[in-house]
Amino acid sequence: MPACLMPLVGIPTCLRVLNERVFHGVNERYPSAVIDAAGCLPVLIPAIGSKVDVCVLLDRLDGLLLTGSPTNVHPRHYGAEPSHPEILHDQERDATTLPLIREAIRRDLPLLAICRGIQELNVALGGTLHQRVQDVPGRLNHRSRRDAPDGPYGPAHSVTLTAGGLLTSLAGATEVMVNSLHSQGIDRPAPRLRVEAVAPDGQIEAVSLPEARFVVGVQWHPEYKALGNPFSSALFSAFAEACGAATAGSCLSSTRYEGITVGSRA
Repeated sequence: MPACLMPLVGIPTCLRVLNERVFHGVNERYPSAVIDAAGCLPVLIPAIGSKVDVCVLLDRLDGLLLTGSPTNVHPRHYGAEPSHPEILHDQERDATTLPLIREAIRRDLPLLAICRGIQELNVALGGTLHQRVQDVPGRLNHRSRRDAPDGPYGPAHSVTLTAGGLLTSLAGATEVMVNSLHSQGIDRPAPRLRVEAVAPDGQIEAVSLPEARFVVGVQWHPEYKALGNPFSSALFSAFAEACGAATAGSCLSSTRYEGITVGSRA
């Protein structure tokens, strides 16, 4: 599909410090999955907080993808204090993503939230988080294992999908294996969210917003080898379909210039 016809998917970045320089960055797997598995065009959104007008920005996008990150959502956003000095935070990303999420949902813009993204989604809508799931009695250690046979992104544990839920319909099953590379996780889900998947230890692993066109959050990483995993492919395809529907339903006017027809939003 020509780039000018591909739905535009915004991907908020993180602030990273490399060699004493600050960069706005995102792992290459996310834009690659947006292009290859969803057939959409990724647009990176710098973590500039209140400097961005979320309404103007979302006017130009057909969907949002929220990525994972080594950092956690700052607990002040859900009424808690930092629990451990080694936990990393990125408050510029928080200041960018949380308003974006709320406005995107208000507009019914498709949204796929991965790892840190599902945590941001939950907090943006009023939920709370465990800052260190591994410290919660009865919970598994959900952090990555670099010594695992298939590497840190290999299958780590199963999740049970909610009967009648969106993910069950996409997977064609009620249980799937997922990878696991997180420390933070959902504690109390936001009131509007529906639980879509749960780990064997009871940790919430996926949510959706039932009344939305498409709002899904997953705790695992479907962007990893997305085309080689039927469930991941189905998830990205459903997201892409929603983004395409958003494009088709937007207000487009045709402007002709030297015989070329260009779609422009009114």
